[in-house]
Amino acid sequence: MAIYNLGSINADLFYQVPHLPGPGETLAAKGMHKGLGGKGANMSVAAARAAALVSHIGAVGSDGTWARQRLLEYGVDTRHIAVLAHSPTGHAIINVDQEGENAIVLLPGANHEITNNAIGKALSESARGDTLLIQNETNNQAYAAQMGRDLAMFVAYAAAPFDSDAVQAVLPMLDFLILNEVEAEQLTAATGLSPQDLPVADIVITLGAKGCRWINTQKRTQQDFPAFLVDVVDTTGAGDTFTGYLLAGLDRGMPMEQAILLAMRAGALMVMRQGTADVIPDLKEVQSAQF
Repeated sequence: MAIYNLGSINADLFYQVPHLPGPGETLAAKGMHKGLGGKGANMSVAAARAAALVSHIGAVGSDGTWARQRLLEYGVDTRHIAVLAHSPTGHAIINVDQEGENAIVLLPGANHEITNNAIGKALSESARGDTLLIQNETNNQAYAAQMGRDLAMFVAYAAAPFDSDAVQAVLPMLDFLILNEVEAEQLTAATGLSPQDLPVADIVITLGAKGCRWINTQKRTQQDFPAFLVDVVDTTGAGDTFTGYLLAGLDRGMPMEQAILLAMRAGALMVMRQGTADVIPDLKEVQSAQF
């Protein structure tokens, strides 16, 4: 099986700050570094490091060929990443405070220039039962979701950054939905439906330091998974790592509970590190980690 990820690719610019800046406040950063990021790239790297076959669908500017090359080095199929001369590569300015919390400013750039034709060409290579992963840092998610459903793919959606209209546009096509606690509340407010009543078979709600919750709407069951206790350095990319590992586990035939536990171990390792795609742990590290 394989995972096709319609996802963003960003240059992440990290700034270490004493605290997250308030309105009108100027802070002196204690340090800065650049790395590969974007929710899509993070998820692709995580899934590839979890031993899944991953094909990334996306776009970078002519200034972003380094990002495509790095994804290839991490084991991701990059044939469906376009290089656009007319648009810059997406990038994020990430402020990280001393407790590991972050605040992010994002420029979409080439991530919002992905064509339906490019999506169709990539998904035409898929097989029945392959996974399609989408999130909200690119354009044309609804088109991809409908095509994935038509091709009998397993359609998974990470509802971030949250946009109620974008979520509602793809809900009827989804097999799997992952979102955090705040996003779940926002979706309930927008639809009038609790997570248990959404038209999606499996829903995972991440709860930060409390772990996560798995809801199966067909069986009307709910199961909570407590988080591992670790020293947090940086939460950036931890949710993407969790998602990539979880879907890789499902793609390899793991039961949901086992895939969630694997993903939680990967996420716990990730928050102990500074960075995004470049520091996502591989499967051997995750399986051998002692918590």
